[in-house]
Amino acid sequence: MDKVFSINMSALSIEQIRPELTWRLRNKVLYPHKKLYEMEMEEDSNGIHFGAFKDNLLVAVVSMFPNEGEFQFRKLAVDPAYQKQGIGSSVLEYITDFAKADGAARLWCNARVSALGFYLKEGFLTTGKVFTRDGFDYEIIEKPWHNNSKPD
Repeated sequence: MDKVFSINMSALSIEQIRPELTWRLRNKVLYPHKKLYEMEMEEDSNGIHFGAFKDNLLVAVVSMFPNEGEFQFRKLAVDPAYQKQGIGSSVLEYITDFAKADGAARLWCNARVSALGFYLKEGFLTTGKVFTRDGFDYEIIEKPWHNNSKPD
């Protein structure tokens, strides 16, 4: 399910990747104070991982986890040198389309409160469910949609 998007007159491709290819960007963008080996999640083996490539360079990653007719996405990270170019938006569009094509009823995540503005701009809704973990404040956000293949 490869898509090619045009970003700043340069192609961006989004592809499924092995989980260990996500760890370096997870570390660099989300947890620079931790060790690279700490980026592996136990759930990685059950996930679907995507990478966005620009000029053959991995510039963004995200991991998706299916659960009972919905997908949770985790660890969306865009290399700081490539932020504010629409890459994160393209990745969210891609995984939304992926989840819909799989028949999921919604896509959701535990979003850092510091990133809520980005997710709201991308059509996600806040749920009011907030918590703190590892020194970061999070809110559960979601993007539900009407799916004709599932009963109401």
